[in-house]
Amino acid sequence: QFQLVESGGGLVQPGGSLRLSCAASGFTLDNYDIGWFRQVPGKEREGVSCVSGSDDGSTYYVDSVKGRFTVSRNNAENTAYLQMDRLKPEDTANYYCAVRNPLAAGPLVLRVRPPSWDEFGHWGQGTQVTVSS
Repeated sequence: QFQLVESGGGLVQPGGSLRLSCAASGFTLDNYDIGWFRQVPGKEREGVSCVSGSDDGSTYYVDSVKGRFTVSRNNAENTAYLQMDRLKPEDTANYYCAVRNPLAAGPLVLRVRPPSWDEFGHWGQGTQVTVSS
């Protein structure tokens, strides 16, 4: 069964850190692009970061998290990660991971343009991150 499971969310004080995990089962993450998204109730889901499945492992971050979040993948563990540092209250959201198949959608060229977030799918159930004192 093609499945993504997020974990690692929780309550953290402003300035703190969390590391989110995205574990894949039923398929191999190796050749997929992986995206991280977040959603606040009443608002649209927002693409936050992604890591390419290509050999260069290029990454992308939206401006609001650039310099604070780090996306990575461990293909041997079939897992992707989102390290979140210097968290702010506005980072509070439900965080999701999703994948994109570059064989179907074409390769990401993150040095040239940001990803098309609507090309990602197979959503996990999400993990809640709350940043509050």
